[in-house]
Amino acid sequence: MRCHEIDYEIFGDDMQTVEVELDPNETVIAEAGAMNWMEDGITFEAKMGDGSQPDKGLFGKLLDAGKRAVTGESLFITHFTNQGMGKKRVAFAAPYPGKIIPLDMGRTGNEILCQKDAFLCAALGTEVSIAFTQKLGTGFFGGEGFILQRLRGDGMAFIHAGGTIVKKQLNNETMRVDTGCIVAFEPQIDYSIERAGNLKSMFFGGEGLFLATLRGTGSVYLQSLPFSRLADRIIQHAPSAGGTSKGEGSVLGGIGRMLDGD
Repeated sequence: MRCHEIDYEIFGDDMQTVEVELDPNETVIAEAGAMNWMEDGITFEAKMGDGSQPDKGLFGKLLDAGKRAVTGESLFITHFTNQGMGKKRVAFAAPYPGKIIPLDMGRTGNEILCQKDAFLCAALGTEVSIAFTQKLGTGFFGGEGFILQRLRGDGMAFIHAGGTIVKKQLNNETMRVDTGCIVAFEPQIDYSIERAGNLKSMFFGGEGLFLATLRGTGSVYLQSLPFSRLADRIIQHAPSAGGTSKGEGSVLGGIGRMLDGD
């Protein structure tokens, strides 16, 4: 495999954007709706498939689209190509606060597994597919970790996660992690789901009934704020259907809604 060679620059801190620089005829692929801005001369086209195997045929493209539907992503991947003269730039960002992780796939064994909504964009030639966890317990209790995305290639790929990102290097070690806090890991890492302590801890500890267990040697990327946690907290403190509000600032919030006519 040989991916397009792209340059990039990441802007921001907690709401990051990656700006990709394309030479003439170079292409970057991205999730639908991830683009922020692009310079004149760049054209884009939504395609079924990542373009890593252009001779796959219609059936192969439909199969890829069906796999993406299983992960909850769009059936299409958008291809951005520099059709102009000279270098042109196009920028991408995720829809919620977090960090963008640049991955040089040629230095990570040409493959990495990540959460199903982590992929942001990559150089053309990168294969974006799905991977099911092999253990039955992982499938029933793994939550977000049941269906993973597999990225393969030798160029640059970019994934996104919430909060602060921590990279851990395991050396024949074991780590237990909340299933939603795993962003990505190298394929040689063994991934399974195990019970979280005794029954009292499982039901009253607040950490969930099961934890992900990572074993082996390789790199693991973790996030401090999974989007599911952020969404749950927002819903918990949002005004209820009856018009009442819970949480901090509820009195001031009520005054604000009265002034707005709500």
